[in-house]
Amino acid sequence: MAEQKRLTSWNSVSRREALRLGGLTALGLSLPQVLRAQQAAKPKREVNCILLWMLGGPSHIDMYDLKPNAPSEIRGELRPIPTNVPGTHIGELMPNMAKCADKFSIIRSMHSYTGSHGQGDHHLMSGNRWTKTIIPPGFGAMIAHQQEQRARETPPFVQLGTITSTNFGVPGQGGYLGRPYDPFIVEPDPNSASFKVNAFSSPLAGNRMDYRKGLLNALDNFHAKAEHQQAFARTYDQFQERAFGMITSAKAKEAFEISREPEKVRDAYGRNRVGQGLLLARRLVEAGVRFVTVKGYIRYGYDHHPEVFPRLRKEVPAYDQGYAALLNDLHQRGMMDNTLVITAGEFGRTPRLNDDARGPGRDHWKNAFSLTLGGGGIKTGMVLGATDKHAAEITERPVSVPDFAATVYHALGLDPKAELKTPDDRPMYALPDGEVIRELI
Repeated sequence: MAEQKRLTSWNSVSRREALRLGGLTALGLSLPQVLRAQQAAKPKREVNCILLWMLGGPSHIDMYDLKPNAPSEIRGELRPIPTNVPGTHIGELMPNMAKCADKFSIIRSMHSYTGSHGQGDHHLMSGNRWTKTIIPPGFGAMIAHQQEQRARETPPFVQLGTITSTNFGVPGQGGYLGRPYDPFIVEPDPNSASFKVNAFSSPLAGNRMDYRKGLLNALDNFHAKAEHQQAFARTYDQFQERAFGMITSAKAKEAFEISREPEKVRDAYGRNRVGQGLLLARRLVEAGVRFVTVKGYIRYGYDHHPEVFPRLRKEVPAYDQGYAALLNDLHQRGMMDNTLVITAGEFGRTPRLNDDARGPGRDHWKNAFSLTLGGGGIKTGMVLGATDKHAAEITERPVSVPDFAATVYHALGLDPKAELKTPDDRPMYALPDGEVIRELI
């Protein structure tokens, strides 16, 4: 009760007033409590998210944190270019992002506990560690679990492209929350002239739909009884009802019809899988989808053990064009405040080039790497953290993966201390670790 009174008191004063009256410690509140109180005091608004997943681990030293004065075997072939934010430079393959660097922030001091693709994928896409018994739910699944209580015409969570992680299953989906919280996966390439989502391509007549729905209900009831999973079955029933509503929804169907976009808009995003995926993600968010994961590469991904420079020259321009177009589009449409945009991979690349016979490359590096955040109430135009002269070790403001995740949770209005249950009925916090990055909020 005393704690509740303190929170109520905080809600009634501004941050400046609280500091004037004696600071946060005088109120007996930690930073996480203050942030949660601030969130509760704000008018509730939905903040959506687009995650461009740069599978494989993009090379931070060649993209976001270049070291032009380092020896050639470290600095490589690419050079930094200035951005529209004075003093901030990024890689030469990203001229479009350089022109809108005021619309996103770079964290240059990320670090992870693992250099494994699979474990790193799960970690970055959820903030929690994968174990043999616990598969962590991704951010989109947490939105669906914590906030999707009302019926809507579009899925809460969509993933554009299949994403798998080596030896560790599928990351960033429902995890231990169960399959009802998995994303609606769209496999066809949105850049294809024949792109369509089959779920919406052949509407069924009313009687036929009712018949299929009845069959599915009967099968689900049978499995629920056979497996004694009544709680899961009830949850699944709710999602099944929503799924049928979405399949017959004109709004959902229209959201996936990327061909409705003007040619000049499609050209601005780039006529490739990444650019058209980001454009489709914007359409989906505009239609009511809460979280969209976009498979963020054209051909090679970002696991550049060999030929790092030719492969970056293939992958980065599509990312640069699509990401910049998305940020500018969201800004023009007044959607930046309620759309968080993240571009990230599971770790960085070794500062020193290897001697792969196919051409020099960079290997896995967990000690320091970069990612970007924009929109959704995040402060933009910032560079947070720093690394040493070789981009090898963090020298300023380390940011852990749980810290990054706590910041995403805060932006999306999620409760990190929500109590959940694992499949073996073990209690879990949604996000046990991590502190919000105060400089970015």
